Amino acid sequence: MKHVRPILLLSTLLLVSCSSGEFQDLKEFVDQSSQGMRGRVEALPQVKAYEPMDYAANDLPDPFQPRKIEPDKTASTGGPAPDRTRNPEALEAYPLESLKMVGTLEKAKQRWALVKTPDSNLYKVKNGNYMGQNFGVIAMITDTSVTLKELIQDTNGSWSERTSTLQLQDEEEKK
Repeated sequence: MKHVRPILLLSTLLLVSCSSGEFQDLKEFVDQSSQGMRGRVEALPQVKAYEPMDYAANDLPDPFQPRKIEPDKTASTGGPAPDRTRNPEALEAYPLESLKMVGTLEKAKQRWALVKTPDSNLYKVKNGNYMGQNFGVIAMITDTSVTLKELIQDTNGSWSERTSTLQLQDEEEKK
């Protein structure tokens, strides 16, 4: 025990002498840097009071319901118009984009096109038949396409004619 005290005293003096001024510049930097710093939290912004608002659009038409196109009274009534007195044909129940031309037949100089519906029914059509939902009448049938003249109604209620084509479906497209 007598020898332990001088060893403890000597080790303590050695430790104190080692840490005398080695990091003095670092301590000074930290002291200088923290002198101007003061913690400050800005005040929260004022919350605006809720003001209820009355919904005043009850008398306006519902934007999610389809509206009937009203014809313009000043627009001329001349030009093409669909024949609404005739009975619609079977292929008029399908959009033109869903129909597929799959082939042609020819007999006694009369050419027919074979048209397949989305539900896999096959129809034989010729010039003058109707197909598609835009009053499309078949104007010409070639080996690779069916050309239709369709009637389209614009927002003023006037009818205009456009030409659409149904192309022959390739074997790769069938798969």
